[in-house]
This record gives sequence, C-alpha cells and structure tokens, in this order.
Amino acid sequence: MLDERKAAILRAVVECHIRTAQPVSSAYVVEMAGLGVSPATVRNEMAVLEQEGYLLQPHSSAGRVPTDKGYRFFVDSLSGPSPLGASQAELVRLFFARTHGEIERLLAETSGLLSRLTDYAAVVVAPSAPEPGRVRSLQLVKLATHLVLAVAVLGNGSVERRAIETPSEVTDGAVDMASAAVAAWLAGGSLDKFGSPAPTGDLAVDVLVSTALAALRHPEEPEGGHVFVGGAARMATAFDAVGTIRTVLGILEQQYVLVTLLRDVLDRGLTVAIGAEHGVQPLADCSVVVAPYEVGGERAGTVGILGPTRMHYDHALAAVAVVSEKLSQALSAQPGLEMTGQGSGN
Repeated sequence: MLDERKAAILRAVVECHIRTAQPVSSAYVVEMAGLGVSPATVRNEMAVLEQEGYLLQPHSSAGRVPTDKGYRFFVDSLSGPSPLGASQAELVRLFFARTHGEIERLLAETSGLLSRLTDYAAVVVAPSAPEPGRVRSLQLVKLATHLVLAVAVLGNGSVERRAIETPSEVTDGAVDMASAAVAAWLAGGSLDKFGSPAPTGDLAVDVLVSTALAALRHPEEPEGGHVFVGGAARMATAFDAVGTIRTVLGILEQQYVLVTLLRDVLDRGLTVAIGAEHGVQPLADCSVVVAPYEVGGERAGTVGILGPTRMHYDHALAAVAVVSEKLSQALSAQPGLEMTGQGSGN
C-alpha cells in the first residue's frame, strides 16, 4: 500500500509517461501534482518508489518511468472506464445500427471499429465452434478435376465448407455417388458420427467418401474460434524499437497464440494484463485489455486490444466495454447471422 503522497506522485508519473513516452522529472511532478512540497522531497519519494519496484530510472541523470507494477497500481486505482467522447459514441452507435449479413463480416468490421476508437491493434475472437449438430443436408460439388467442395448444413443453421484435393482425377459420376452415400449415411446424425458408410464397391467413390468425412470432421479454425485482427499497422507507431514492432506484428499473425492469450487473461478474472502479467514473453512491452461478448446471455467470444504498456488505460477500458456490449446486443438480436466456416483475419 502506498501513502497518499506516493500514490499521487506515481499517478503523475504514469499519466505523463503515457502522454509523452519520456522519463518524468521531479520538477514536472511538482508542477502538475500540486502536492505543495519541494522537488527534493519528490525526488526522495520517487527514489523510494523505485526501490519498491513501481518506477525505473533508465539512466542516472534521467527521470523515472513506470514499471509493470507501477502501471498495475495505476489501473487498479482507476474509478472505472472513462466515458467515450460524443463523436466516438456516435461512431459506435452508427456502426451497430447498420450491422447485417454474415457474422464473419460483422466481427471483422468490429475489430476495425475498435482499432479506430483506440489507435491500437484490436482482436475479436469468433464464437467457439459448437458441438457438432445434426446434419440437415450435405453435398459434394466438383470444382475441378482434382478439387471437390464438401458442404454440410447443420440443424443449427451453421454451414461447414471444406475444399478437398484428390490425388487422382474424379468424375462427375463418382462425385455424385459419393455425395449420395455420405448424405444418406449422415442424415439425422452429426459430423462426429462414428464409422463410415458401407463400401460402394467403387474404389474412387469410397476414397472420396472417406476423404470428405475426414475433412468435415476436422475444424479449420484454431480452438476457440477464428480471430479477426484490425489495425495491426497502427502498432508500428506505438513502439520505437523496430525489433519490438516486428515481434508484435508476428504474434498478431498467430491465431492460436492470440486466442490462448485472451482466454487466459479472462480465465484469471482480469480485464487488463500489463506487460509480463499475460505470460507471453515476446509481448512483454505490451498490455492487453479484454472483455467477453455474449449471445443469448451466454459467453460466446472475446474482444480486446493490444498496445504498449503506456496505453491510455481508462479510454481503452471504455472502448472495449462499449464495443463488447454493443456486439452482444447485435448478435443476440439477429439470430439470422451465421458463421460460414470460412472466416479470415482482417
């Protein structure tokens, strides 16, 4: 616990460093914090804060910068997210007033909206794939001599599509026979139904049947759903070190890492993970702000932002909270929105 004066000094250092990205001097704190004490007293208090791990002095003649522990104290002392400005609130309202179409498009565009609101990279994780539902219809369609598309419509309205490359040329007749065999065998069942149809006696048809079933049973997205990333290019202006920028951009391309990161933060009961707190060492210079969104009252996916540890936390928390709430309302109010199984990053 920090006494009132140390807490005020620490808040002043954090707020200044967020704005300027520069070490903060005792003279600035005296001017801005209004503590009514001398610069020497502030320097002594800053030295104590450094000893206790809240501040760091990059160079002997420089001011101080916050550590992860300092940022954590600052975030925990916030009274709550600051409200969005009028123009940003109107941007959110207009965006969700126009939502329609497939869910992938909505989620991809939502990641772009959140990035525009915060100037950080935004991540939206689509709902996890539901348990395999009953197959309403299934069809194999020949696209080319060595390419067949398997399309399964499930009872919950979701559509699974898989492109299948065949080692040998397939005929229209073989595709039709395989399609009929798989459809008849799966009718009323689910994609994870054990076994396979009885052999037809035609090797080409039987190979296509087994290949189609294997493809449909294998999910294309990483565990936890597709990931839509918006504003990745904004990260290039958030860091000074080129190496850090490259590392962050590389992580943003790894869907499984992003899904795991956001899920772990939420599972620990956090809305903000600062620096090393999130456990992904390559992102030690980054913080993550996350919130779940719901469909029909149940947690469905996650929205979040990734930015430097000196991010504007109060505004970031507000933007993530508002977008997750509006996204929940949009998805719950439009049951016709469906996942096509072909989502892609933004």
